[in-house]
Amino acid sequence: MDHLPREVNILTFNCWGLLYLSEKRSERLSAIARQLVATEPTPHIVALQEVWVEDDYNHIRRETRSILPYGKRYHAGPFGAGLVILSKWPIEESSMRRYPLNGRPTAFFRGDWFVGKGVACARIRYGPGAKDIIEVFNTHVHTKYEHAPQKDTYLTHRISQAWELAKLVRGAVERGHLAIALGDFNDVPSSLAYKIFSSAAPVHDLWRVLHPESSVGDVEDEYEKARRRSIPTAQFNIAENGATFGSAMNTWTWPRSQQKQLGPGKDPLNVPPNTRDGQAHRIDYIFASTGGQTESGEQGWIVKNARVGMLTRTPDLQCSLSDHFSVEATLALHRPKPPSVRSPSPATNVRDAFDRGVYLQSPAPSINRNSTDLSEYDFQLSESPSAWKGGLAASVCDEILEIIQDYAAREEQQKLWRGLHFWGWVLVAIVCYVGVWFTPSYASFVLMVLSTLGLAAGTADGLMSVLFFGTELRAIKELEWEITNAKAFAGGQVETWHDSREDLHNDEMQ
Repeated sequence: MDHLPREVNILTFNCWGLLYLSEKRSERLSAIARQLVATEPTPHIVALQEVWVEDDYNHIRRETRSILPYGKRYHAGPFGAGLVILSKWPIEESSMRRYPLNGRPTAFFRGDWFVGKGVACARIRYGPGAKDIIEVFNTHVHTKYEHAPQKDTYLTHRISQAWELAKLVRGAVERGHLAIALGDFNDVPSSLAYKIFSSAAPVHDLWRVLHPESSVGDVEDEYEKARRRSIPTAQFNIAENGATFGSAMNTWTWPRSQQKQLGPGKDPLNVPPNTRDGQAHRIDYIFASTGGQTESGEQGWIVKNARVGMLTRTPDLQCSLSDHFSVEATLALHRPKPPSVRSPSPATNVRDAFDRGVYLQSPAPSINRNSTDLSEYDFQLSESPSAWKGGLAASVCDEILEIIQDYAAREEQQKLWRGLHFWGWVLVAIVCYVGVWFTPSYASFVLMVLSTLGLAAGTADGLMSVLFFGTELRAIKELEWEITNAKAFAGGQVETWHDSREDLHNDEMQ
């Protein structure tokens, strides 16, 4: 066992590398490549998002090959997924799983559908054993464009994506592998999507493990307001709240007037650490399972530390490397002592774990590194995947089903109206073609142009009605069944639920 790694250093970073749209893209991604090599401790697994330009990826690969010799850029949608996984160890297998629900092609100005968002999956082998495998799931979830809950158009999409990701992670944990889900989740810890994933997948939010009292959103978030905390400083948001987006320390959140003061040969502008920073929040995460245990007390991975990184700026441009900061974490391989050499007291074991700084989860929300009274807590360093008792609560399932049903009703209306739009233009085109025979030449030209443009627009809506909305509504039906099924298991009604479905099927057959 001595040849196996004692620690695994993980990093996730949204690089903001959109072609033509991201400012100073090439210079920033070159600086990101150099910074990855300079990061301490040296990363072993890196997940990148928004690397859409192949030249940028190739440059990152060349720069990081000495420490991360294995890599994969994932492809999906018309313009590519923008997801990258780099590794110190061989990538034994990979796949790209597209999300069933992911925006609309008509929302071309948002682009989520065109990049085919999904999950970049990689099986990384770090040892010769059957379970010496890390399954990495790198994702970039659909963006939250509206902040008001009642106007959150794509909430159903993010719910679906969280559920699909949880299913992939559950499979990895059941195989006895260390599962790591990470990336840009585009939602804060108070969100429903976060609740779904963290409940439905047997993994731990590594930042929340080490900082159980960290914020659940920015200062305007309703759940964060209920905590009645003072407005945090920029430094506190970085060190304690794990804020990766919207930070006052990130130059891309500054007003244009301040950004123009950055550049070669100019005096650097620095943000005082005590600056009040109410808009910063955490949307980038690293989740991990304990990995590899079949019984409590066997060896497994535990979190050693987590931190916000990539805080430096590009040397010449003086701008931040991206509009996000990175999340970095270190997992340590825990090998329980034999019973004959273990500490006689569970409290002593707990204190030893805290002193080492390696623990999987806090014994209670009020406990942290500085705790002095730990004797009343039974601290478990490892947890068997088979003992996981998680899953969606029935009340959460009801909330999800209500959202799904409202969204499905709206999409049915969209499908109907777009279909009517198509048939309406077919009728108008026929009238225009007939009218050409009875009108002067200039009027005929107008009728032909009108019918051609209108029929083209109607055809686009007709294809949307049949192909897109038809596909989306069937994906929603699948999601609805799965959530209803999860609710039945959560409420102990699984037998009744399946019996009722069987009776319904028999009635339909008759």
